Amino acid sequence: MDWRELDSATCSIARTMTVLGEPWAMLVLRDVLNGVSRFDDLVDHLGIARNVLTRRLTTLVRAGILETREYREPGRRTRHEYRPTAVGRDLRPVLLALMAFGDRHRAGPEGAPAVVVHDCGAEVHVREVCDDGHVLAPSDRVRITPGPGARRRSA
Repeated sequence: MDWRELDSATCSIARTMTVLGEPWAMLVLRDVLNGVSRFDDLVDHLGIARNVLTRRLTTLVRAGILETREYREPGRRTRHEYRPTAVGRDLRPVLLALMAFGDRHRAGPEGAPAVVVHDCGAEVHVREVCDDGHVLAPSDRVRITPGPGARRRSA
């Protein structure tokens, strides 16, 4: 079956982008994964408008990517902080791939602004590996074949 014959709305990338394709969504997720969990801290670190952040956090929580936890500071009302769920943590390789692309193609003359390091001290890199253990090079050809959820495009 030719790729153009498939309904692109069933594509997992298209479905994911309905949540993560909103402006600021990936940066909010990046910050939460890096421990910036409180609303005011996110506003300050990202330089994002409060109403936009509220919408992004609501979307990410509804999608099951983030969850909220209540906290209270003395003399203040109960507030929420945001934590990644298991679903949100599954997006770490996506962020690492975007970061690697940016480091390779969008970094300034000084180089990468951040380096991801494992607890052992070694740098972390995202790699494409097939089920037989072959590490793919960027020049390797791959093809996408219809999966069980694919459906034909209606005319």
